Amino acid sequence: MMEFDVQTWIKVAAFSGGGLAMGFGAIGAAIGEGYTAAEANSAISRNPEMAGDIFKAMLVGQAIAESASIFALVVAMILLFTNFAAESFVTVSVLLASGLSMGLGAIGSGVGSGFPAGAACQGMARQPAASGRLTTNMLIGSAVCQTPAIFALVTSFILLFTNFSGRPVSPTWAAVLGAGLAAGLGAIGSGLGGGLVAQASCEGVARQPLTATPVTNVMLLGQAVTQTTAIYGLLVAFVLMFKNFVPTDSIAPPMALLGAGLCMGIGAIGPGIGEGFTAQSTVRWIARNVEATADLTRVMLVGQAVAESTGIYSLVIALVLIFVV
Repeated sequence: MMEFDVQTWIKVAAFSGGGLAMGFGAIGAAIGEGYTAAEANSAISRNPEMAGDIFKAMLVGQAIAESASIFALVVAMILLFTNFAAESFVTVSVLLASGLSMGLGAIGSGVGSGFPAGAACQGMARQPAASGRLTTNMLIGSAVCQTPAIFALVTSFILLFTNFSGRPVSPTWAAVLGAGLAAGLGAIGSGLGGGLVAQASCEGVARQPLTATPVTNVMLLGQAVTQTTAIYGLLVAFVLMFKNFVPTDSIAPPMALLGAGLCMGIGAIGPGIGEGFTAQSTVRWIARNVEATADLTRVMLVGQAVAESTGIYSLVIALVLIFVV
């Protein structure tokens, strides 16, 4: 039977992590870019005279959606071409976790950024005079969609450039894997939810350009709330990466730490998307009835708070798994 030393396992983990980073990382951006191009074609068919402006907006929107996959490409290249020191088997988990964090974390942001880009293209066809406002709104909304991917990138870099070799193999191997999953999975819902809000904002500006200011303001407020569950994922990832755990030969403590990462990562997906639906509807109706902005915003915040509760439950259980169990 073939035996493998630490260095061999580290190479296996680095290559696998790089493949996971770029493989998962390509999903969201490709979907977001394809959606943008589809909406651009529809918009040009509606108003061929605006083809030039719509084409430019499409390319800008696609470039922003591409950002998340570029982050994944950077992490993948680091994993593939860096000679990692063979000091501990913990490094194996670290490299896999880094790839998973960035790959999974790029999915929601890539798809989400495509929503406002597509809506901006459609808006330019319907309201050519508002092209400038639509472009600005699209840029702001799409940029916010990238923040969950940036959280995942930060986690990935911390994993790559922090020396974990001095820590006990068990349960550290599970802690770092849990950290990558918490940050990566936790970014999916917020990226998608933020895109839904920005999409409605671009639609609102196109419908009624005079409402651009309140529409943009509420868009940013709604997106800020959708980002919170991704922040919970980042928080749990930080705790798992930086807390010193007692060495153990038992399987239960490592599983508790891995479970904490999975709990928070998966538990953040639904709230991020649900809060995005709430804010999307609010922004859309403010454009149609700006006098009701205060009432709509209040209902939005209450509705998002209720949806947020499930993410808080996941955070509580994740912390219990880390500090109590």
